[in-house]
Amino acid sequence: MKILGIIPARYASTRFPGKPLADIKGKPMIQRVYEQAKKCKLLSEVIVATDDKKIESAVKKFKGKVVMTSGRHESGTDRCFEALTKLKEKFDAVINIQGDEPFIQPEQISKVAKCFNLTSSPLSRGRGVEGEVQIATLAMKMNSIHELTNHNTIKVIVNKKNEAIYFSRTAIPYYRGEDFTEWLKMHTYYKHIGIYGYRTDVLEEITKLERSSLEIAESLEQLRWLENGYRITVDFTEHESYSIDTPEDLKNALMKFSK
Repeated sequence: MKILGIIPARYASTRFPGKPLADIKGKPMIQRVYEQAKKCKLLSEVIVATDDKKIESAVKKFKGKVVMTSGRHESGTDRCFEALTKLKEKFDAVINIQGDEPFIQPEQISKVAKCFNLTSSPLSRGRGVEGEVQIATLAMKMNSIHELTNHNTIKVIVNKKNEAIYFSRTAIPYYRGEDFTEWLKMHTYYKHIGIYGYRTDVLEEITKLERSSLEIAESLEQLRWLENGYRITVDFTEHESYSIDTPEDLKNALMKFSK
């Protein structure tokens, strides 16, 4: 199975303009992400998809592969599909690797990739023929009340097939009859790790969908896919996700990873 890793990267960011080019110990952030992705042996190729010439130049400087895309895309998913259409080589699946996660672990990427390789996937039981996985992502067990109450920490609940039932910014499920501070002792709550894999035909289909009511309510594009009947397979990781949204996030992450 041929799997393409795409790193969407845009220069314009309200809270952190030029984020992909932010210096991390002598290298731009986008290079750090690229190098981590290249360590994943299950990816046939890794490219950066951007709408900015400065990012394109930076990628070429460190000998990475880059594809220029439109500046009108509203999501990384849309940018990934355009980048895919510009390649001559054909792929079975695409993994969308967030361009603002310079500390992503190759094992996390591999877990998503393995969802599409049913012979080696821990989630393969009962799935039937190869290719049935449409979209894949990761989740991680929550261990703090802060995460449970933080609306920027996206929660996910799954069914017994390890497929997502729903994503939300609020704590789900609501544990009736128990004090909120005890919920983590009563139930296993999962937070969503924002990496996606798509079968290539499914990627094309979901980019044609209109925004849905659930997506608009929660501001989460994956709800559009669920609302339209697509299945999202969820695997689990023990590696934390460190998304860099602000200069302060970068400062804190550097302090953590320098220990």
